[in-house]
Amino acid sequence: MSGFFGALADAWAEIRVHKLRVLLSLIGIAVSVAALTAVIAFSEYQKQYQTEQSDRWGGRAATIAVAPYSDSGASIDVDDFSERFERVSERFGFSHVSRTVQGLTLPVQLSEGVMDLPTRAFDPAFAAIHREKLLEGRWLRADDALALAPAIVISEPLWDRIGRVPLTQHPVLTVLGDAGGSYQVVGVTPRQGPWDEEPRIDVLYDAYTARIDGFPEGIVPVYEVWVDKQAATEIGPVLAMDLRAGLPDGVDVSVNRTDWAAQPGAEDSMATFELVTGGIAGVILALGALSLINIQLVAMRQRVREIGVRRAFGASSGRVFFSVLLESLVATTIAGVIGIAIVVAVLRSDLVVPTMFSGIQDVPPFPMRAAVIGLIASVAVGAIAGFIPALVALRVKVIDAIRF
Repeated sequence: MSGFFGALADAWAEIRVHKLRVLLSLIGIAVSVAALTAVIAFSEYQKQYQTEQSDRWGGRAATIAVAPYSDSGASIDVDDFSERFERVSERFGFSHVSRTVQGLTLPVQLSEGVMDLPTRAFDPAFAAIHREKLLEGRWLRADDALALAPAIVISEPLWDRIGRVPLTQHPVLTVLGDAGGSYQVVGVTPRQGPWDEEPRIDVLYDAYTARIDGFPEGIVPVYEVWVDKQAATEIGPVLAMDLRAGLPDGVDVSVNRTDWAAQPGAEDSMATFELVTGGIAGVILALGALSLINIQLVAMRQRVREIGVRRAFGASSGRVFFSVLLESLVATTIAGVIGIAIVVAVLRSDLVVPTMFSGIQDVPPFPMRAAVIGLIASVAVGAIAGFIPALVALRVKVIDAIRF
């Protein structure tokens, strides 16, 4: 043990003497380890971002969509099926259920005239199932259906068209037609991207159905349920069987998962992304290791006299070997810690991740896996980069000190 600490002391002394060479090594390894740590951390953020984007389209894992349909072309009694679904869902005890209707339009009076605007009608749970977020205001609530002026949430492009009136001033849209009346704007959803210029209205299912006699032909609600991912495979068939019991002839129901986790190859795509980013990080680290080995070998040729003198004064082969090896280990470990600290400080700021992954809602904490892998990599590179020069140092003899 005393030999180990002696070699460690020698290594620290060499680092202090050869400050410039060590500084160059530290810079290269710090950058390499920082790049490795950042790539692994970004892969975690990217997976979270992709998951959230998928959730907005298909629902969270696991979302089960139930849709009645007619094989014979007969009309579907939506009210009857809704009551049936409500009874069945109460037996299952679902926590998040939403009746969702898309493909609707509402004629709205705007400054440039009457426009038929795309409209969605759903229950409040839709926001949680699909990770809907707001730019301003609040989301729809169940008690909004009782208001004389039903609450609506509009898209940012539509908000631009009405002059971005502050929601504190309670802006109102005038809807014409069967569902006509005054609708109060309580929230605004942001653009999905620079390409998103669709003016859209979101209204509560109950508030919409209370003002119409029936849905347009060909449009039926989809009933979405958010359940535990592990139980989804068991719930789906049982739910379908219960809903089909007693349905009129020619009417059936489809029960399918719509979330990204149920899509074929979804997990494989995540694993592929991890593999690609890991490969990039490995190449970066390998380049850093090669640079360090080159610097260490050049430095070792310049230290032949020094090592020969130490051997002349009785330094054992093991002492020389471990001092050179530990010199590299100490330097790379310090470099690794510095690189990891810089990446952690940068990525934990409130600007970097939300800016690079615009729209991400649940920013995960800095992944400790990235820091641990970065530290292990710095130690491993130090061991590899120090092992070869240490072998060269073992071959230095006392007579070499005279020659140099």
